[in-house]
Amino acid sequence: MAQIKKKKVSPRQKMINLMYVVLMAMLALNVSSDVLKGFTIVSDGIELATQNAIQTNEGIYKNFEEQMKANPTKVKQWYDKAQYVRQISDSLYNLAEELKVAIVKKSDGKNGDVHNIRNQEDLEAASSVMLAPNRGRGRDLYDAINNYRDRITKMVTDKGQRRIIESNLNTEVPQKGKIEGKNWQEYMFESMPTSAAVTLLTKLQNDVRHAEGEVLHGLVSNIDVKDIRVNEVNAYVVPNAQTIVQGGRFSAQIFMAAVDTTNRPTIYVGGREIKGSNGLYETICNTTGDFTLTGWIETLNGSGEKVRRDFQQKYTVIPPSATVSADIMNVLYAGYDNPMSVSVPGIPSNRLQVSMTGGSFTQKGDGKYIARPTNVGGEAVVTVAAQTEGRVQEMGKFTFRVRKLPDPTAYIPIGTDHLLGGKISKQNLMAMTNLGAAIDDGLLNIPFSVKGFEMVFYDNMGNAVPEISQNSEFTLRQKNMIRQLNRGKRFYITHVRAVGPDGIERTLNSAMEVIVN
Repeated sequence: MAQIKKKKVSPRQKMINLMYVVLMAMLALNVSSDVLKGFTIVSDGIELATQNAIQTNEGIYKNFEEQMKANPTKVKQWYDKAQYVRQISDSLYNLAEELKVAIVKKSDGKNGDVHNIRNQEDLEAASSVMLAPNRGRGRDLYDAINNYRDRITKMVTDKGQRRIIESNLNTEVPQKGKIEGKNWQEYMFESMPTSAAVTLLTKLQNDVRHAEGEVLHGLVSNIDVKDIRVNEVNAYVVPNAQTIVQGGRFSAQIFMAAVDTTNRPTIYVGGREIKGSNGLYETICNTTGDFTLTGWIETLNGSGEKVRRDFQQKYTVIPPSATVSADIMNVLYAGYDNPMSVSVPGIPSNRLQVSMTGGSFTQKGDGKYIARPTNVGGEAVVTVAAQTEGRVQEMGKFTFRVRKLPDPTAYIPIGTDHLLGGKISKQNLMAMTNLGAAIDDGLLNIPFSVKGFEMVFYDNMGNAVPEISQNSEFTLRQKNMIRQLNRGKRFYITHVRAVGPDGIERTLNSAMEVIVN
């Protein structure tokens, strides 16, 4: 009868490991609460994979039970080892689940739900549960992982799989953490958002079930596969992902458990036989929505009888998505270098192609760009495309209004201060050399060049006496007029002409009142 092949790392498991690396990279950034919601989606995906692993492992345990009843002499030593694996795996898995619940309740209250976290961005809950003096559970988890890793890896015969399990359950503090003087639990959970902490613990649970499955498959290979698998032949579908971007490729491994390598099963999808020997099925996804892959697998059992198992796998196709945001506000200013941020989830910035109508769009760093539109009053359309699966796919178009830069505010520079009028000492007034202008409203900080201005004085009869400068500097006559003013007298700076980075000259409507102090 056929023998069970050594279990390899599935495409789903590889995907989970990759998602974990991406999440850790995201965590190193100052992410917004909207991005933190993504942890819930990823955690749900990992939990789904974990449940699939649990079902597979439970199937093996069930077969051990049946074989133990049928032939205890032959099976007992492997059965006992399997029960030992279940005991230590459940212990660490349940500890992780207990900590997830504790962190969420600390964050959301006694009615907190691990599957519906309200305060995802809470930075205190994980630290409190895991690192609180005398009662923090971080050390308990650290010791439990080390103890489990040491015991489970001794039961793995394949060196490659042993290295994978040791890497997944590694508790060594990275060099950055060592430099900061942190232990493992501090490095992992200090100031960790609630959603991220739950995701890390969910990832640990998945690693435990993966390690448990590796050992169980090794134990199964030591007894007759026919005895274990003859009543548990099932069809499985392992997709590369259950959410596909429109135009992307859906891939799935379709296989039957315990299949004989000399007797490959026949696979049917939608009533048509899938050609090929490796069970790979692919289709281009051009329509968005929810879909179900259905079909069946046929093979022959040891008696030559045909065995059929049906399968189905749900997946979702979503439209392409990209994020383009102006770093200042949701408008662009003509003739000005507007900083922009561009990103597409799951695609590195070096694989993005970004362009803009009505101006230039230049990359200045990882995900950072400069937009310089030209036409005031129109619209600038930013188009984002990405290189995926050997082709360029448009991920979205984003429209921004184009406006003229707002008028600046005139000021008198005294040292590092920008005086906007009011009472100014005569000493400072005599020390001033030029008039400045700039936009400095907390969002924009843009200097302008002053091309001329007018100062208006009043004589003893109340008559206005204007003095004009044809550039930014105070004229000698203007300075002399100021020198003659007594304390409490005032003058006005008006008709300031200034040019900004957009090259547009404008005359400011407001007047600056200056009182000699």
